[in-house]
Amino acid sequence: MKNPRSLLITGASSGIGAALALEYAAPGVTLYLSGRDKGRLEAVCRACRDKGARAEGRVLDVTDRKTMAAWIQEADAQTPLDLVIANAGIAKSYHRDVDLAQHTADIFAVNVNGVFHTVHPALELMRRRKRGQIAIMASLAGYRGMSSAPAYSTSKACVKAYGEALRGAYWRDGIEINVICPGFVTSRITERNKFPMPFLMSAEKAARLIRRGLARNRARISFPWQLALFLEALLRLLPESILDRTFRRLPDKS
Repeated sequence: MKNPRSLLITGASSGIGAALALEYAAPGVTLYLSGRDKGRLEAVCRACRDKGARAEGRVLDVTDRKTMAAWIQEADAQTPLDLVIANAGIAKSYHRDVDLAQHTADIFAVNVNGVFHTVHPALELMRRRKRGQIAIMASLAGYRGMSSAPAYSTSKACVKAYGEALRGAYWRDGIEINVICPGFVTSRITERNKFPMPFLMSAEKAARLIRRGLARNRARISFPWQLALFLEALLRLLPESILDRTFRRLPDKS
């Protein structure tokens, strides 16, 4: 989908989601944006309108399956969706004294179920007309389970694998499905990190890379390339015993 004219983006009130909305905003483009903060979401919508786009914001909870389905169906009925980006996600602080069960449930509710609640209704609508594109926001952290962020990394591994599977399952229906795996990108999530973040990238640059990858229908859009290449080489070449010792030394996500 080189030039989508109707887009829906979750988690668009800040970070990569907001940057993507502004990257695509242009005359003749309709944007349906969701977020949790009304003020920030309205500011993003105004900025998109200033660039000539039609932008509608909706404050909603991606964990609510029925509300999400109704919103996506409503948006598609107005202007059939070309591109849906399941971007909403959270990364809560982790240390070994947290209530792991609740911590994991909270993260999975947004990062996994929130993706499902975005992808499933969009997929059904696109299947009917045999066209469309769906992008799922995973992470380089999903390349392997991270002892420093067990729930977060596992949630991203889950949606990464799901997107890869759906890409093969629905290509005959004319639907392009892509997985996005960013490294460290400036956002409300990363600004809380107290540890070094190699190759930290601006959200605006990340949005440009994502748009380019989606236009080319790349199966996996991973960046920065240096960190992605390093992780892939590390996981491919090192034995599990060394990987285990390496990753257990990573600082907890604070």
